Amino acid sequence: MTVGEGSQAPVPPRLRRDARRNRERLVEAAHAVFAEQGLEAPLDVIARRAGVGNATLYRHFPTRAALVDAVFRGQLAGTMEAGERARRVADAWAGLADYLDAVFATLAADRGTNDLMTTRLPDVETLDAVHAHNRETVDVLLERARAQGVVRADVTTEDLLFALAALGRAVPPLAAAAGPDAWRRPLALFLEGLRGPASGPRPLPGRPLDEEELGQVLGEMGPHRARPTDGSTGGAAAGGTAST
Repeated sequence: MTVGEGSQAPVPPRLRRDARRNRERLVEAAHAVFAEQGLEAPLDVIARRAGVGNATLYRHFPTRAALVDAVFRGQLAGTMEAGERARRVADAWAGLADYLDAVFATLAADRGTNDLMTTRLPDVETLDAVHAHNRETVDVLLERARAQGVVRADVTTEDLLFALAALGRAVPPLAAAAGPDAWRRPLALFLEGLRGPASGPRPLPGRPLDEEELGQVLGEMGPHRARPTDGSTGGAAAGGTAST
């Protein structure tokens, strides 16, 4: 699954050619900046990266949520497709494991996607659909897994979603400290904790973090983590709305 495939942001009809091009440049710049810095990246950095003024950005996207929706509309479709595939797998444990593998591969793609899927951002319509589908998928897979005895009987959908969101937040700093696939080991360890009486423990993939890597990961997870400034201090744009 490749994040970004088929992710063309919708463009309002009857825009002039120059306005249409400005909108496209803003969406492209926003995707790059969100990928690097996360969804809290200053909006004036995005405007500067796109080569337009702040007023142009706010005319097209009056709120941060509107810009996020335009950038990520369609990009998370692969997660929903992975959920549909997982529901069709007869082996409930294999379906659950494959689905979570696909979700975490998406979380590892960039910080913007990770922020989007592991937190709640109001007023982003496409995100609401993805969250609802993800919850439904987890609910279906857990019910089947409990019936087959491969997942412990007391695990709820909320248990799983909370734990996955918490673990998912660590994925970008894990990748920075120990490589792009470093998330596979803690995910496998988490899955082992879910196993029911019908399935036994399996070896963990990858290698454990060393002390230095752990310190780097924990540092990058904090609010004080380093963030590229792109020559900007953020200004009023960081709040998501502004007047022109």
